[in-house]
Amino acid sequence: MTPQEFETSLKKGTIPAVCFLYGDEQFLVERAVNALLEKAIDPSLKDFNFNVFFGNESKGVDILDAAQTLPMFAERRAVLVKRAEQLKADALEVLLPYVLNPSAGTCLLLTGTKIDQRKKFFLELKKHGVLVEYKRFYDNKLSGFIQSEAVVQGKPIETAAAELLAALIGNNLQELSSQVEKLVIYAGTKQRITVDDVRTMASSSKAFTAFELAKFLGLRDLANSIRSLDALFLNGEDAPMMIGALTRHFRQLWRVRELLDKKIPPADIGRELSINAFFLGDIVAQARNFSRRELKRIFEEFYRCDVSSKTGGLPFTLMHGLTMGICTGNW
Repeated sequence: MTPQEFETSLKKGTIPAVCFLYGDEQFLVERAVNALLEKAIDPSLKDFNFNVFFGNESKGVDILDAAQTLPMFAERRAVLVKRAEQLKADALEVLLPYVLNPSAGTCLLLTGTKIDQRKKFFLELKKHGVLVEYKRFYDNKLSGFIQSEAVVQGKPIETAAAELLAALIGNNLQELSSQVEKLVIYAGTKQRITVDDVRTMASSSKAFTAFELAKFLGLRDLANSIRSLDALFLNGEDAPMMIGALTRHFRQLWRVRELLDKKIPPADIGRELSINAFFLGDIVAQARNFSRRELKRIFEEFYRCDVSSKTGGLPFTLMHGLTMGICTGNW
């Protein structure tokens, strides 16, 4: 079952007897858990009808006993098993018969990160229960997520503003959701959240400084690149975070550069790569500053600096050398 199908099923009031929610995007897993528990059990009787276990601490028998216990003063009880991928083989063996024949008055909910679907327990759970994977979003899906969050939280956001926020924050759904909440409050009585709102709210953050650094490097503006880089270090940011932000930005520049070399007009490039018209001119201008050969060298340096920063290299020296190389072309 896909996350969308699971959400639709919940809205219709369908509560699975056995459910496993897992994946790399734990923010979405936790959100789905909360949505399911809200539907599954009466909050006023939660103390009587809700148990939590951890896969790395449970032998399976305790989970089974809780799942087979009748609910008190309510239609249903819920049993949540966190880190369920850490359940040992003997615990899975104990729980397997229950998966095949679960109690009608219990919602057994397991959560985790990765699972081995070749194991008999998960094969049977997929047949007899509900198995939902929450994968990490691709960068091109972040704007859509932000726009959905904004609507849910009470105020739409301009597409360009959503794309700017995604560029600033990156692939961190929890932080994106938090920033949308702040923007909704900041926008006040406005009909929608604008690009200016995002810029104002983000201007003092590390994320904005990283965004500035990427932009100035794209422009090959050495003085402002150094200023932004030093501000990041003063704010306590680490080199891997900076390199991650720069990698995302220069990956887009490389794709634009490839299309420019094929003589594709900028407007068509924007449609092909889903770049909002608000940002397209700046991105194309930056891409024109680099050849594909230079971009290949830059990515080699990203990799070298990332490895070095994690194996004893001096981050300040590494990042300043990287900045000089990108802006001047002298490595």
